[in-house]
Amino acid sequence: MKRTPLYQAHVDAGARMVEFAGYEMPVQYPMGVKKEHLWTRSSAGLFDVSHMGQVILRGENVKQELEALLPVDVIGLGLNQQRYGVFTTTNGGISDDLMFTNWGDEEIYMVVNAACKEQDVAHLTNNLPTTSVEVVDRALVALQGPKAREAAAKLLPELKALVFMQSTKVMWNDVELWVSCSGYTGEDGYEISVPNENATAFCQALLALEEVEWIGLGARDSLRLEAGLCLYGHDLDQSTTPVEASITWAIQKVRRAEGERAGNFVGADVVLQHFAEGVSRKRVGFLVEGKAPVREGVDIVTESGDLAGSVTSGGFAPSLEKPIVMGYVQTDKLEQPLFASLRGKLIPLTPAKMPFFPSRYFRG
Repeated sequence: MKRTPLYQAHVDAGARMVEFAGYEMPVQYPMGVKKEHLWTRSSAGLFDVSHMGQVILRGENVKQELEALLPVDVIGLGLNQQRYGVFTTTNGGISDDLMFTNWGDEEIYMVVNAACKEQDVAHLTNNLPTTSVEVVDRALVALQGPKAREAAAKLLPELKALVFMQSTKVMWNDVELWVSCSGYTGEDGYEISVPNENATAFCQALLALEEVEWIGLGARDSLRLEAGLCLYGHDLDQSTTPVEASITWAIQKVRRAEGERAGNFVGADVVLQHFAEGVSRKRVGFLVEGKAPVREGVDIVTESGDLAGSVTSGGFAPSLEKPIVMGYVQTDKLEQPLFASLRGKLIPLTPAKMPFFPSRYFRG
């Protein structure tokens, strides 16, 4: 298994390490998953996300060429602005979700999922005719929570004014950091790319602040679930279109039918047809009655036991003190009572708008 540049720091902090996307990653620290989750909601959590893929695309036509692969507005993205996107397949499915940043007329910085990074780099290399694709070997950490901004400002005062989905480059101890105001917890905070050799020192400087504690993959998962955010390979995959996944907000009007640059992306005919005609199933959220967590793979059924869908992410939500799930349900069954079929019992599900816990992104 691979290790991130921060592996020894996790071991020294007492982390329990597990395999994740081919890496040895910290699933939890001595504080425990629930306390780590609540710490991030009340203070500032530090996450190692160095397993994710960092890529720089360079070329005169980088934006036009990338826009042919993504169903989102690449050309219109402002300088030093970040955007969420997905790679689509010819059948309209999603092969990965990602974040990308406009670093200038001829440069885009992209972060892709760890389990998909090799296929994503191959996809980019094979389909961007005049654009160079550079895989960057750097550490990546996320600082998340209501006190993340004040904590970061003690080391990097210039980050205080950064707003959601903006990015910047700053110097810390003569080291260049790449920072975006984003993250995957629903909280305010930053994702920070750091040279490998400086990663441990930078994290130690953050951890020396009383607001900051290490947070593992266990709490990262429960935080993103409360925030209604998808996990690739679970809530998104190649059999799911953006419309089915309820992420239509990510596809700007300029790329939809009647838009100035409508279609012209991989799988556009299927995706635009789903926009026009609707879909037979879609991703929705539910609160779960009782205390028993309902996990991925559990069937969602009607009162008579007819299969209506299945859970793709589920667990106990520490901030709400109750179990929650998201999953795919047949749209013609959404108006009737639905249940999780758990070990022969029918557990009532209450439809809930996502995010389950209010997002607190800083928009200035």
